[in-house]
Amino acid sequence: MKRILFFLCIVCSFMSLAQTKVGGIVVDEADNPIAFANILFKDSSEGTITNDNGRFYIESENDHQTLIISFIGYETIEFPLSGKVNYDLKIVLLEGGEQLDEVTVYFGKQSKKNNPAIDILKKIWEKKRQNGLRKFKQYQYDKYEKVEFDINTIDSALIKSRVFKGLEFVFQDLDTSRITGKTYLPIFLNEKFSKVYGDNVMPDEKEDVLGSKNSGFENNQALTAFIQDMYQEYDVYDNYIEFFDKSFTSPLSKTGVDVYNYVLTDSTFIGDKWCYNIIYYPRRTNELTFKGNFWVNDSTFAVKNINLEVTKSANLNWIKEVYIEQEFEVMNDSVFLLKRDYMLTDFSFRKKEASRGIYGKRTTVYDNHKFDIPKPKQFYKTKSNQFDPLVLTRDDVFWQNNRLERLNKDETGVYKLLDTLKTVPKFKSYYNLVSILGSGYIEIDKWNIDLGDIYSVFGFNDAEGIRLRGGARTYFGQNDPWRLEGYFAYGFLDKKVKHGFSGKFLLDRKSRFILSGGHRRDVEQLGLSLTATNDVLGRSIASSSVLTVGANDRLTNINLSTVNIEIEPLTNFRMRFGGSLRTLSSALPNAFSLDYIDADAPSGIASEIKQFDINTTLIYTPGKKTIGYGVEREDINDDYSTLLLNYTKGLNGFLESDFEYSKLQFSYTQPWQVGGFGRLLTTVEAGKTFGEVPLGLLNVVPGNQTLFSLYNTFPNLDFYEFVTDTYTAVHLEHNFNGRLFSRVPFLRKLNLREIIGLRGVWGELSDENIALSSPTNIPLRAPSDEIYWEYSLGVGNIFKILRIDFNFRGNYLDNPEARPFSVTGSFGFSF
Repeated sequence: MKRILFFLCIVCSFMSLAQTKVGGIVVDEADNPIAFANILFKDSSEGTITNDNGRFYIESENDHQTLIISFIGYETIEFPLSGKVNYDLKIVLLEGGEQLDEVTVYFGKQSKKNNPAIDILKKIWEKKRQNGLRKFKQYQYDKYEKVEFDINTIDSALIKSRVFKGLEFVFQDLDTSRITGKTYLPIFLNEKFSKVYGDNVMPDEKEDVLGSKNSGFENNQALTAFIQDMYQEYDVYDNYIEFFDKSFTSPLSKTGVDVYNYVLTDSTFIGDKWCYNIIYYPRRTNELTFKGNFWVNDSTFAVKNINLEVTKSANLNWIKEVYIEQEFEVMNDSVFLLKRDYMLTDFSFRKKEASRGIYGKRTTVYDNHKFDIPKPKQFYKTKSNQFDPLVLTRDDVFWQNNRLERLNKDETGVYKLLDTLKTVPKFKSYYNLVSILGSGYIEIDKWNIDLGDIYSVFGFNDAEGIRLRGGARTYFGQNDPWRLEGYFAYGFLDKKVKHGFSGKFLLDRKSRFILSGGHRRDVEQLGLSLTATNDVLGRSIASSSVLTVGANDRLTNINLSTVNIEIEPLTNFRMRFGGSLRTLSSALPNAFSLDYIDADAPSGIASEIKQFDINTTLIYTPGKKTIGYGVEREDINDDYSTLLLNYTKGLNGFLESDFEYSKLQFSYTQPWQVGGFGRLLTTVEAGKTFGEVPLGLLNVVPGNQTLFSLYNTFPNLDFYEFVTDTYTAVHLEHNFNGRLFSRVPFLRKLNLREIIGLRGVWGELSDENIALSSPTNIPLRAPSDEIYWEYSLGVGNIFKILRIDFNFRGNYLDNPEARPFSVTGSFGFSF
């Protein structure tokens, strides 16, 4: 997701068929902007509100001659429109507004008591479970979705820039956004039609995608995954609306009264239903909140339509505006169903009005609802594949029959525009550059291989010195049933060549039966994870970190061969069986020893471990969503839990293996959205080794001597400071997303984010295992006297990309060279 965001920024740096368009500013008699003023076309329900700076833009497909502008405490005025297009208007409101006949209006800072808007809100809470799809045992409906990306704020400077020299034709058909009033140029369009089935009794739901169509980026699963991750489904009736990895308090939330002001401003018929209009806006700045208004029915208290706009002060990065509209359809006197959902996001480096950016627009239309038609449980287990060639090659007749909302002029032109652009060499160059930066691989189409990844080319450690690495992988398409990958690396200090090769083969698509294997000979910093993997191409950041704390010399030569089979008998439940043969030895014997007592060795001491293991791993990831059907798939969310159970059996004597032992390990990782208080990430790990094994096969409590903040490690522990054969560890990390700092006046505008962490580990190490590794030159100790623990206080979102953690050691301060305090950090793009 982060790399795709970078793709959007790169494109940024380098178009509605409305009859009436109006834009301008609303001010008071002292020329001060009036925020949240109501703007409405006369004799219609089409309207908007002004933003924080008093500015507004509104458009309609109908002809209108008059605007109605109102705000509590001011006189309501009717403003005549001189033509179909009216820009840069300045509308002055006079103080002393009249009360409406139908309702009582409160103004100023809104009280939570004796407020009719909040009385209505309470009725919404009582009735929300009785409205919509929840009212029925089963439901099904048609769903049509279109997602569009546009370059916005087009001006003459951009058109004449060197970046678009030779591409001027793309600017021939610019248009204006009905939300922001900015010119834009469409560059991407995705359409999807599907049928959705649900059962509220089981409960269960499934979506069968029957057609999918992209403009310009066919089958680009990385882009599709980003879109689906960014535009997750949400329900305005929920207490919190989640998108961009953040939880925004819904204006319909039971906790909304603590963060929003509510004002009852109007009541009228919408269709044949009498509805109230309520405006809401934040009580404080810099919180994850919205501003806007909604219409609610006076008897069912179901929302008829609602708009939500993220406030400009909200603690969000790379996003200037988010605007949401939802319209609900009246099925009968008591059932209101979501009919249309529109969301516009303005991605930009800066939040200034004139800054250029990328629009991301999603429109979802729902129709043809049917209820109480039961389906067997097996029906919901059979999932459709949206990347099936049949789904991707639907003809024009299919789309004409199944588009629940027609394409406008600009959207229709996107397909033609992209077909033309793909024939222009300069555009191909731009696309290739963005693809390389996003994926990390350089595509060589004529050979069907990718070179890379480019982010692993350079490294450094004490054993190898400067290290260079080059690699490649086969790539025929995004859904390849098999993939080969490999690399070579060279260390300028040890003057040795390293390598790694792997292959994966999808033998059965339905059960995802995969055969894989590989071999690696390299230098690695082991012990960065209690639950180790046998990934032959993986490499930790600690193995190549340029800057470290203390002596980073406990590196290992590893010669690893693996073969595995994997199957997914149930969705998100994987079973992996395999074997591995590895040889381990110290990469710097004078500083770090893996020696152990070996009666068969000439000297009675061996410095190399040769071990064959059989592994069985069960992985369950409930809630995980993926796309694609090849041997490698794309994840489209990161809010799922992961449960892992691993059993390892070491065989003595087989392939000259040295040790007989068993190891059982378990881990459980769960992210939690804690309402408006941010995101908590938790991990619990436990394991035990049965039998006598040397240091190289024990469980090392993962220390961290790098300057990077690495989750699941202990930043104040040195590598190999604690070693165990039995352990239990807990990691907790909570990101408040600026909830606390937003209440501190001098910190509020910095949009910083507070992070706290707490982690602990308890473990034992048997006397037999200590004695077996007694020849090693590092002390072997386990945190058995008491739980070793640390805590950290972090500040994130510094300059939007930097996070700094201050880490404190809780105990075991008497250990040799114990580090009571450390500072770590990380860089990254996040919303």
